[in-house]
Parts: sequence; structure tokens; C-alpha cells
Amino acid sequence: MPKHGKNYRNKVAAYDRSVLYSLEDGVKNVVASSYTKFDETVDIALKLGVDPRHADQMVRSSVVLPHGTGKVTRVLVFAKGDKVAEANEAGADYVGGDDLVEKIKEGWLEFDKTVATPDMMGTVGKIGRVLGPRNLMPNAKLGTVTFDLANVIKDIKGGKVDFRVDKSGIVHAGIGKISFGEKNLVENLSTFVEKIIQLKPSTSKGVYLRSVTITSTMGPGVKLDPIALRAAVK
Repeated sequence: MPKHGKNYRNKVAAYDRSVLYSLEDGVKNVVASSYTKFDETVDIALKLGVDPRHADQMVRSSVVLPHGTGKVTRVLVFAKGDKVAEANEAGADYVGGDDLVEKIKEGWLEFDKTVATPDMMGTVGKIGRVLGPRNLMPNAKLGTVTFDLANVIKDIKGGKVDFRVDKSGIVHAGIGKISFGEKNLVENLSTFVEKIIQLKPSTSKGVYLRSVTITSTMGPGVKLDPIALRAAVK
């Protein structure tokens, strides 16, 4: 019994999976390989020449994609005083302090991103064991611990993507939807890869961008040429 259905196998047969494609051709193949009735997410996986076991080779940051992610992101903000009104005006879905902490302690997790003003981190720390393992803890390095709530909320709602290299040296991220079209997906992908290249640790030796694969939610993976991709995004 085959692992994949007929539609998947037909799409795989439509192009050579052993070829390393250019940025434009790779995106073209991913869009063409979509066969589902829903708007699939386009994902990217980059194998980096780093050893995440060493702190000085940890690649972690965020980037705002020019055309967003296509996903509705629910933002929770921990704030007090005048910052509550600022967060609400900026479009935060939930704003509060101890009241939200108690709800989360009871198991409520109906949000996707968290932001906190620095003076609220003592309060947020009470639920660190809940938020931390779910990658929901506000983090100063990612810009989510700040008094500049309006701009941060705007970025998150507009398509900010947080990413972190895993223990295998791979970075995974969603870079848009099939419905974006080839041009917008190419621009999103270029922006993401450019950010990854900028973050190359000085202690990383040898080839940094080792392999790049893009795929839709249900489609086959398409491999990009890392050398050509690096040249294309500069």
C-alpha cells in the first residue's frame, strides 16, 4: 500500500526531485504542486552549519515578512497603567495582568503570541513553566518585552515570524500561503533567508547554508540551490 495518495504521486512525478532549483523555479514548483481545496501554508526548512549545543552558535531571532504569513495571530499583552490603552488601541486581543495569569494557571491558552512591558515580567514569571515550554514566554531578544507596544503588536499582526534553530541544526518556519502567488512568496522567502544569513555566528566554520527545502502543507518537498539562493538574496 503506497504511503501517499494518487494526487501527491502525480505532483511528485511532475518535476525532478533530485534537482536543486533556483529561488523562482522552486517556488513555482511548490505552487504548482498544491492540490488540496484549502489554502496550504508554505514552509521552509534550512539546514545550517552550526552546533546549537554551543551558545555562541545558537541562531534565534525574528523577522517581519513583507506580505505577512496569512495567519490570524492572537496577541496577548501583559501591561498596566497607560500601556493597557495603548495595547488595546494597537489591536491586542487580550490585555491584562494578574487576571490573565490566573486564567492561564487554570489552563486557558487561547492565544498565539505574548508581549509584556518590562515592569510586568515579575508577574509573567509566575507562569513561566506554562508559557516557556510552549514558546509563549515574552522574550527581550525577540522584541516582545518592551514598552513600545504599538509597534510590536503591529509587527506581530502584520507577519512577524519567530524562529530558532533546533538541536539538529535546522530552522523551520512558515513563509506564507499558496494563495499569495509566486511573486509574494519569493519576496517573503528572500526576506527570511536574508535574515538567516545575517545571523551567521562568527564561530560557525565551513558551509553555513547547507540545504534549503520548501514545501506546501500537503505537497512534496522542493530543494533549492543554497549557493544560488545566497547570491539571489544579496
